[in-house]
Amino acid sequence: MTALRRRGSALALAVLVVNLDQLSKQWLLDQPLGLSRPLLPGFINLRLVWNDGAAFSLFSNGALWLGLISLLVSLGLIGWIWQRGDQWRCLQLTAAGLLLGGSLGNGIDRWRFGAVIDGLELVPFPFPVFNLADVAINLAVLCLLIDAIRKKQ
Repeated sequence: MTALRRRGSALALAVLVVNLDQLSKQWLLDQPLGLSRPLLPGFINLRLVWNDGAAFSLFSNGALWLGLISLLVSLGLIGWIWQRGDQWRCLQLTAAGLLLGGSLGNGIDRWRFGAVIDGLELVPFPFPVFNLADVAINLAVLCLLIDAIRKKQ
């Protein structure tokens, strides 16, 4: 795979994540605030909530500086992908694309609304409500962990 295709694949994945995340959040905005409705019965409910903090509602009322951090992280990731993306393996490129898409998805919310739109609620056990950008960020971490374990073997 050429260097440009490698970089482009990470950036294309980020664009896909942002689009899916923003579409799902637009759909969530049509749901009643706080009302829990089954999406996958017994597993995931939809429940529109606003998070003006970071993960797990840490740093509440920090939308302005969290939005700035999201922007800086996104710009840093774009630069990192452009400079080093041609040297990465598949899992690293996937992680970079997922992380960039997740960061941009939540950052867009912070800049547009002053809070992140969350709406996926796990039913079997208590867990904070989350969104597709959060899923992408966590999948990026998983990809990096798998890559690190493979390197050690």
